[in-house]
Amino acid sequence: MNASPEPVADATLTKQRNQFDFAWWWDRVGILMVLILLIVLMSIFAPNFNRVDNLLNIARSISVNAILAAGLTFVILTGGIDLSVGSIVAVSGVVAVIAAIAGVPAPLAIIIGMAVGGACGFVNGVLTAYLALAPFIVTLGTMTFLRGLAYTITNGQPIVSSDLNFKDLGNGYLLGIPIPVIAMVAVFLVAWFVLERTRYGRHVYAVGGNAQAARLAGVQVNRVILSVYVVAGICAGLAGVIFAARVISAQPTAGTGYELDAIAAVVLGGTSLVGGRGRIIGTLIGAVILGVLTTGLILLNVQFFTQLLIKGVVIILAVAIDSLKQRPDLLSVLFGRGQGPSKG
Repeated sequence: MNASPEPVADATLTKQRNQFDFAWWWDRVGILMVLILLIVLMSIFAPNFNRVDNLLNIARSISVNAILAAGLTFVILTGGIDLSVGSIVAVSGVVAVIAAIAGVPAPLAIIIGMAVGGACGFVNGVLTAYLALAPFIVTLGTMTFLRGLAYTITNGQPIVSSDLNFKDLGNGYLLGIPIPVIAMVAVFLVAWFVLERTRYGRHVYAVGGNAQAARLAGVQVNRVILSVYVVAGICAGLAGVIFAARVISAQPTAGTGYELDAIAAVVLGGTSLVGGRGRIIGTLIGAVILGVLTTGLILLNVQFFTQLLIKGVVIILAVAIDSLKQRPDLLSVLFGRGQGPSKG
């Protein structure tokens, strides 16, 4: 007669209860607690932080990085990385402004800017998925190339247009809410629906969790990898158009360093750098944390180079937290919930 499986199952459940699931806690509770604590501290110490107009300005300033981070979430969920999104911001903004100056209607100029971003993402995706090149190296190369392209198109000088036909995208309001914030919310709603409610979203998670197993299960892995880079490119293109609309010009320096802030927002939000685990709402919270921190430091008159030091520490902490989430054995020791050595 076979032994009853109940004792084994009960032992497994007891072990699971005794272990502190740091990854689950951080993704659903910890990151939100950090945001609340940061807002409380800034409300106390930063002058005028909680004024309505300042909060709207914070939301507007967050929008570009948040949209970038939304696109990067798709890439990082598959275990990839995209360092070129900051340069895509510059190129997309430049092309959209030039198109608008040439007389292209505002909606079409915006679409052109997003299409340029999607094309850049397509190149990254093809090189990564179909030529099996390392995404870090591919996107590092395209980051440099696209930045040079932005300088080449503009001859190294900003292209200013005081009557830019899509400037309301960066500076306008709808029902008292900044349009960039509305665009950001729309992007995250679409991203949430795609990742949480569609088969494509399940494929993205599957590829990040185990690409070989996903391939054996019938998932078109290369197509999924290609598509996530296109998504990241389109989001970067939209962010670039919004940035150009805000400054009413095409800036070849636009987006410099934005890729690091976007990656930090994604990882802070709980998405694993090794792929397969993460939530889009966490990315939004991570972007808000960085935005609140940056604005609060400015209101506190913290010098710019000190702000860089603090943001660098935040990025390192984000990576450290991601590493801890991959080490349940270490977490059990740290939180005193380990099972100890078994006795013979």
